[in-house]
Amino acid sequence: MMEVMSMAMLDAGSTQSTNNNKDKDNNLLLEVDRIRKWFRIKRSILEILQGRQEGIVKAVDGVSFSIKQGSTFVLAGESGSGKSTIARLILRAIEPDGGSIRFAGRDVLSLDKRGLMWFRRNAQMIHQDPYSSLNPRMRIISIVGEPLEVHGIKDRKERDEMVFKALQEVRLEPVEEIAYRYPHMLSGGQRQRVAIARALVLKPMLIVADEPVSMLDLSVRAEILELMQNLKVKHNITYMYITHDLSTARYFGDSIAILYKGRIVENGDIDDILNEPLHPYTQALIDAIPEPDPSSRLRDKVIRIRSSIDAYDEEKGCRFYARCPYAMDKCKDEPTMLEVKKGHHVSCFLYQK
Repeated sequence: MMEVMSMAMLDAGSTQSTNNNKDKDNNLLLEVDRIRKWFRIKRSILEILQGRQEGIVKAVDGVSFSIKQGSTFVLAGESGSGKSTIARLILRAIEPDGGSIRFAGRDVLSLDKRGLMWFRRNAQMIHQDPYSSLNPRMRIISIVGEPLEVHGIKDRKERDEMVFKALQEVRLEPVEEIAYRYPHMLSGGQRQRVAIARALVLKPMLIVADEPVSMLDLSVRAEILELMQNLKVKHNITYMYITHDLSTARYFGDSIAILYKGRIVENGDIDDILNEPLHPYTQALIDAIPEPDPSSRLRDKVIRIRSSIDAYDEEKGCRFYARCPYAMDKCKDEPTMLEVKKGHHVSCFLYQK
């Protein structure tokens, strides 16, 4: 500490600049750089005999983004776009084929066994289906307490106290009754609260929420999102919120990335993206949001995605080309990510001079 103070006295200006850069870097909790995951399609014996080439699905193909500490990052896109695969890659449920992942300044992909335990304590996940994500043979107290036992809290009294506190924080009361029930004795909304409590009990820095409200009733969705928002403020939790529903994203997110076929096509501040969507795919997602009063739509023109599939080399060009109503010949080449205005990026030839 004395050495640092001495350096500051000798060169205050230089040190101040260095500290500012460090603060800026330290503010980023998660940094994902060009991660890639390709899945091979297995061939049948007949296909092998016919000499067919093995197919490849590029589920995630060079995705990059970063998440600030204490913020909510939304990853949005239709089913099959690669959202859940990215979540599994970040949590190292599966290994990427390329790219890098940094969490709190540490390289996640190079962590040893001890480092991986630290990472998994600080990065938890809430799954989409509250019915299949909980073990039906375990009581709630055991489900929520299991992560504590795995991470070294062996004292049962201490563990139970932490479980009860977590259940109180997700508003599952009376706690003494709920804790000793089985999952089938709870409603869908209550089960998802249990899943949140299980993720919360370790006091993680990051929670990856994979469509956490998509299987719940509309009234329950609002309650769960409000609960997650309150927990974020209370515990300074960072969320990565995965969804295809942009109506919930608007309420919950700070920044957003739009994913299509394994690639990000637009990203930026969530208000900028949802109020002024640039990419045709983003516009189509927003237009698909049900609106009771059509006159209150933010956009006057509704995008109609093409259903015909044109023959072209998808790997070399824009992956949305075959469905885009504005497709041009040059879209058969891959567009670069362009910063249209500060913090708002889009990958589309419509905005490239």
